[in-house]
Amino acid sequence: MDADIDLLKRLYDRFNARDIDGVLAALDDDVTWANGMEGGHVHGREAIREYWTRQLAIVSTHVEPVSFNKAADGSVVVKVQQSVRDLEGRPLQAQTHGLQDKVVGHVFRFQEGKITRFDIQDAS
Repeated sequence: MDADIDLLKRLYDRFNARDIDGVLAALDDDVTWANGMEGGHVHGREAIREYWTRQLAIVSTHVEPVSFNKAADGSVVVKVQQSVRDLEGRPLQAQTHGLQDKVVGHVFRFQEGKITRFDIQDAS
């Protein structure tokens, strides 16, 4: 199995277990990360920690990888089923952010074994 894909599988497990430090350890210091809740990107590990802390204070998210595909440019595209619930585990009603249950593509770029960029794309 490809080392990048192995790493990503572990990271999805760590994220779903809320082991944020476990995920951040695999990121480059200057990583660029898509902000799926507010739009745009955040830069650097501490900015990602702050983003996830805000997100997890208002919703409970779970991302389940469906497939991993290595692209010609070396990036890895992961098709994921994203589930978003309120903090009590109920489906969201009248949400005020961009998070919702859907299938999306997560695009990861790597350098020297670390993730340097993460983007989100519609999986349609």
